Amino acid sequence: MSLRLLIVSTLDSSQPFGAFTRPFYLGMHLANYFEVCQLGLDCSSVNYSQSVSVGSRSLTQYTQAIRQCIETFRPDVIYTQETLPSIAALIVNSSQKGQKIPLVFDFHTLSAFEYWTRFPIANNKFNELIQFVKTYIAQGILVFSGNPIIAAGQPISHLLSKWYFTKPERAYCVGNGVAEDLLHLDRLTLPDPYQKLRPAKIVAVVAPRTFQFPSNDMSVEMAVEIARDLETVDPKIHFVVIGRDAQQIDQVLPSNITFSGFLPRRENFLNHLHYADIGLLPFPDQAVAGGARNKALDLFACRKLVVTTPEGMRGLEGFKHQQHLVMSEASTAKVAQSIREICENFDAYEPLIEAAYRLVQDKYSWKAKAEAITKILATCQ
Repeated sequence: MSLRLLIVSTLDSSQPFGAFTRPFYLGMHLANYFEVCQLGLDCSSVNYSQSVSVGSRSLTQYTQAIRQCIETFRPDVIYTQETLPSIAALIVNSSQKGQKIPLVFDFHTLSAFEYWTRFPIANNKFNELIQFVKTYIAQGILVFSGNPIIAAGQPISHLLSKWYFTKPERAYCVGNGVAEDLLHLDRLTLPDPYQKLRPAKIVAVVAPRTFQFPSNDMSVEMAVEIARDLETVDPKIHFVVIGRDAQQIDQVLPSNITFSGFLPRRENFLNHLHYADIGLLPFPDQAVAGGARNKALDLFACRKLVVTTPEGMRGLEGFKHQQHLVMSEASTAKVAQSIREICENFDAYEPLIEAAYRLVQDKYSWKAKAEAITKILATCQ
């Protein structure tokens, strides 16, 4: 009989980007090794196991839902992702009578670091400071709890040691992966969504609204400024922001940028990536963009040339400038210059696209990531 695994996360099926990706796809492949139950904000998309939707980010409701799952599902291991689910599971487990259920925490990012890095530019510094203190204490409790920790990349593992002056005894690194459908976009039969914009080269920016952290908002602001720099210089370059509406932008927009709005169907999202020419990750240094790792891997898997600032590739150091992608300084003028140079001789960058695609195929599948996590979870019994 397989072990019963309760996965607790902030999985939100109404927002199929960012934090949705890691719990959903890891859960899908972990279901091959465990009897899985997914618990998240909105698990309506989970079709590979039983699931429970909490519907709220309330700590109280998370603890209640976990208690209920323990009673009905009786997990052998609880695997949590992000701070809120992990704290809720720790509270429940600590109050359990008798033998405790093994817990494994997964840190997609170090939230306190993100708050602190953005503090100088925060509109409400008091609120930002409160959030920093709360998350620093919360994640510190998890670090010092003695439970195994999985970091989504070496930078997160390094930050945990640096910020808490300790190295957890059982700490592991398992980064993000890519879904199989991204590697086979040639199977799509939908028409080019950018047909009316041709013959312009399409520069795609994936930037849906996200909860709490403004990284995507900052990337949109930077993308607009980059487009403005190129508006009168090169009419054959057009920017498309995937995931939000132009009405959400409180400024006059240049003529060479379009907003697709939210794309609820995955095939439409994939189609917008499939027909784009360049994938842009325009993150300023202050963005601290943990979710950029997902976007970068998706773009590499789709055989798109990635143009990025350094923050856009943090945690994916295996991909190199001028070997797999084009990295620019984090300034609108420098990024605009890089995009213009690329579009003047686009075919010359085909080797970078193919090299990145091969690297993703070899090392970054969700199946491989789930196998690594399975080995970690198996040691917790």
